[in-house]
Amino acid sequence: MALCEHLQVIETLLSAPDHTCPECVAMGDTWVHLRVCQSCGHVGCCDSSQNKHATKHFQATQHPVVTSAEPGEQWAWCYLDSQIAEY
Repeated sequence: MALCEHLQVIETLLSAPDHTCPECVAMGDTWVHLRVCQSCGHVGCCDSSQNKHATKHFQATQHPVVTSAEPGEQWAWCYLDSQIAEY
C-alpha cells in the first residue's frame, strides 16, 4: 500500500522541545507517551494516556500527522487516513 499524501509530504520532522505534555503539566497530571504534530509542533500525550491531548489537538485543528516523541521510536501516524509510516 502506498503512503497517503499527508505522510508523503513530510520532509523535515518537527521534534519535541521538551519531553513533556504541557497540557498535562498545567493540569498536574501525567502521561504515558508523547506525540508531536508535524504541522505546528504541538506536543501532546498519546491515546494510552488519560487525557489524549495529541488526538484532541487533531480534532481541534485537523492537523493530520503526528510522530512519536519517544526515544528510539521512528514513526509517523496520519489521523485522516489511519496510516502509519516508519522512517
